[in-house]
This record gives sequence, C-alpha cells and structure tokens, in this order.
Amino acid sequence: MEALVRWITDPRKNRLAALHKKAVSQRLRNYGLRYDDLYDPYYDLDIKEALNRLPREIVDARNQRLKRAMDLSMKHEYLPKELQEMQTPFRSYLQDMLALVKKERAEREALGALPLYQRTIP
Repeated sequence: MEALVRWITDPRKNRLAALHKKAVSQRLRNYGLRYDDLYDPYYDLDIKEALNRLPREIVDARNQRLKRAMDLSMKHEYLPKELQEMQTPFRSYLQDMLALVKKERAEREALGALPLYQRTIP
C-alpha cells in the first residue's frame, strides 16, 4: 500500500503527478511564492517552532513573499514574466528544520518528557 502511494505521488514515475506539480509550480510562480510559504504556523505548532528556529533573514524573505502575493492577488495581477522565470517554487527552506523539530518532539514523547509547547487556539 505504501509503495502504491509513493508511486502515485512521485512526479518522476506518474505522469498525472508530474502534471499536477507543473500546475502548482506555475501558480506559485505567478505570485512569486515557494511551496514552503504555504505552510501555516497557526495550524501546526511544529511549523511555528521551525520558523522560530530559522535565521531572521529567511523568515523576513518569506514574509515579504507572502505580502507581495497578497498584494498581487488583491490587485488581480501576476508578477511580470521576467520575474516569474526567476522564481524557484520548490526550493525548500523549511523542510530540514521541520524534520528536526518533529524528530525532537517524537523523542521527547518517547522519553515521557513534557512537550516544548502546548496546543492552544489562536
């Protein structure tokens, strides 16, 4: 079952997954976003913790991309074509830190320690 899920979602093996990735890439390029920008820190506290651990300039760049995307969306516009070509929508900046945070949380749970943060409703 797990192998089937990996095959379905792998763009190198499944043509539909490749088409989906291409469509998502184009939508992100239109607004100058990266895929990691779509993660919501209010939805998952691991994401919030990972963002807190990243260097300030990376978080500032993320916030600027989000502000620009909201501005473009409100104006019903896209980035100019020459800027869209420069975008790297699947270049990750959050995944490594997020994996580390999830690993640390799982390790704390396995040891029976208190969690670093409690889930609260924002």
